[in-house]
Amino acid sequence: MLCGVKANFETVGLDSRGRFDNCFSSFTSRVPSLIDWAQHEGMRPSRYVNARKVDYVNASHSARFAGKSTGVVTTTRVTHGTPAALYAHSASRYWEDDGKVPPGARHACKDIARQFVEDEPGKHINVMLGGGRRHWLPKVARDPESTSEEGRRLDGRNLIDDWIRDKKRRGLRGHYVWNKGQFDAINPKYVDHLLDEGSRRDDVITVFDDGLFAYSHMDFEADRDKSEVGDPSLAEMTRKAIQILSKNPHGFFLFVEGGRIDHAHHYNNAYRALEETLALEAALEAALPLLDPDKTLIVFTADHSHVLTLGGIATRRGNPILGVDAKLSDVDGMPYTTLLYGNGPGFGRENLTGVDTTVKNAVQQSGVPRQWATHGGEDVPVYARGPGSSLFRGSLDQTFLPHAIAYAACIGEHKDRCKKKLPTVQPPPNGQQPSLLPLATGGRGFSREPSVCAEPSTSSNTVRTAAVGASIMADDSRRSHAKGSTVRAEVRVLMAVSLVTVFVHSKVGRGV
Repeated sequence: MLCGVKANFETVGLDSRGRFDNCFSSFTSRVPSLIDWAQHEGMRPSRYVNARKVDYVNASHSARFAGKSTGVVTTTRVTHGTPAALYAHSASRYWEDDGKVPPGARHACKDIARQFVEDEPGKHINVMLGGGRRHWLPKVARDPESTSEEGRRLDGRNLIDDWIRDKKRRGLRGHYVWNKGQFDAINPKYVDHLLDEGSRRDDVITVFDDGLFAYSHMDFEADRDKSEVGDPSLAEMTRKAIQILSKNPHGFFLFVEGGRIDHAHHYNNAYRALEETLALEAALEAALPLLDPDKTLIVFTADHSHVLTLGGIATRRGNPILGVDAKLSDVDGMPYTTLLYGNGPGFGRENLTGVDTTVKNAVQQSGVPRQWATHGGEDVPVYARGPGSSLFRGSLDQTFLPHAIAYAACIGEHKDRCKKKLPTVQPPPNGQQPSLLPLATGGRGFSREPSVCAEPSTSSNTVRTAAVGASIMADDSRRSHAKGSTVRAEVRVLMAVSLVTVFVHSKVGRGV
């Protein structure tokens, strides 16, 4: 969903040649992600300070300081499976620190947190906000918030300090914060890189900000400490990330994940799952006023479902969603929760008469006993708004999404598309509206003076979809066969854990 190729289960940033827990298989199976493509937009090497272009002296880094700003916001650990796929290449999603990497592989394969600090594209990410300090701190270091806990790194390194030193060495302004008070004090105008949640990250342009707000995952929204020593909300992190990233005159790519929706569903705890969903909605609502709808593609989707069902028959309007159905079971005569899970905690027919099932620690009933509920297998929706949103229609494979985003934003394999000078598009006669609007219009119809990214009026969504599909097939064909092999191995899709929102903003003449 983030790299555009099929992958084996529980690997990160690899194609189907990467084998779980096999360090050496990752050397020849690495694939770029949307963040790679956004940072390599293909413009002349430069760096931006307070929205002014300055020649970048260090040629070894100049290529990365040429495209869009990039950021990641999540409520999980920043090294967790989904965000890690944007910047790391690992044979195991569990290799978040070196202590998780098999001893025999530590000399050859870096852990995920270390890749973020040392390697591309991670070290050029402008904003990284989330949790997971434990994977950045050495065993001898106590966590600043959970003082009874210590870091998990066995190499003795404090990667937060390493992140800060890297920013200073490269003349970049990097800031690291680990609580809401520090986060609120950050002025986006004067930040180059921001690292939040106890670890630091660097940025590609004007502002760099990193925050690590928790020892492990951030608290559920229902349990979040809203004081200065607590954590910012997902909406607050999203808002500040956009304020920092939007200073780049070439636009930005921002990935926002409500990662703890998944965790609450695994606990069969619908209360927290719904609260987390509302928190993600609040983040989207906080972002919209800051975005130009004519220049920003917003993609809102999930990477999988859960075994949650909504039952009832002749249920009255207003019946509590977290309560019990209006009618009793016609088999045992006992009440059952309106929301049910196919498996997981809550198995059994406890008599819920008089039980308050709307409290935040309530566990919904399930059909099959499991300690940890599974994911679901049905299709999930994808919503899109802005330039290129017409590509996100019908039934789509997960691997289609990043290629469609790349096509719309003119990054990756489509980075040269927006450089083409196209003829002026004449409006249809008699004020008629076309049946399929050009991709570049973002749903606004024809213009007498389209941008350089506009497509001819004859371009249809079918043609554009075919162009994206061709890039996917080409991507697959390059990786479908190992040396001398004629049969492509069967693979499974990496299913991560949450609803995600992707924002891609392009300035005039730089993507649609």
